[in-house]
Amino acid sequence: MTPLKIALTKGRTEEQVIPLLEASGIDVSGLKNKQRRLIFNEDPRYQIILVKGPDVLTYLNNGTVQIGIVGSDILDEQNNSQYPMLDLSVGKCRFVLASTEDFNPRNPRRKIIATKYPNITKRYFQSIGEDVEIIKIEGSVELAPLTGLADAIVDIVETGRTLRENNLKVYAKLQPVNTKLVVNRLGLRQYRQQIKELVASLRKADLASVKE
Repeated sequence: MTPLKIALTKGRTEEQVIPLLEASGIDVSGLKNKQRRLIFNEDPRYQIILVKGPDVLTYLNNGTVQIGIVGSDILDEQNNSQYPMLDLSVGKCRFVLASTEDFNPRNPRRKIIATKYPNITKRYFQSIGEDVEIIKIEGSVELAPLTGLADAIVDIVETGRTLRENNLKVYAKLQPVNTKLVVNRLGLRQYRQQIKELVASLRKADLASVKE
C-alpha cells in the first residue's frame, strides 16, 4: 500500500494535533521524539512531513502531499482551492480589530490597518463598506498602533492576553479560526478509501477529546 502523505503545520498546530493522530491509531512515536527530523514514516500507512503553515498549501497544490493539516487563517488568506474535509476542535481562536483606547472606529478618515493577513483584512473592510490602507507586517503587529505606524490592527487572538498586556482594546470580532484537514482534489480520487478511513478515525478521536 502506498502511504498517504500528510503535510502537518509544525509548532503549535503540530503539538495539538499529535494526540488526535495517536488516538486515531497512528504511530506518532517519531513525532514525539523528532529532534531535527522533518519526515516521519513510523506508521507504514502514512508519511508525515512537518512544514510551516503557509507552505502546507504549496505542497498540496503541487500534489506532493494528499493531505494538509493547517489553520483556517492560512487557508482563507491564501484563497485555498483544495477540499476541506474535517474541522478539528484544536487551534480555535478569532480574528479581531484592535487598537489603543483613543481609537475611534467610526471616524470617517481613511484608516491605516496593520496585519499579517492583508487579504482577510481587505475582505472584512470591504464587507462593511470601508476603504482602508493596509500595511503588511511579519512581526509583532501589536507595535503598529503603539508606535503610530497604523491606526489599528487585525490579528488572531485566543485569550486576548497579549492585547491586554500591550494596553490594546478589541473593537470588532471578525471570523473564527480553527484547524482543518484539507485534501488535494486529485489525491481524493486516487486515495479515496484511505482518506475516508483516516478522516473517520480522526473525527472519532476529535469527538472523544471534546467530551473529556
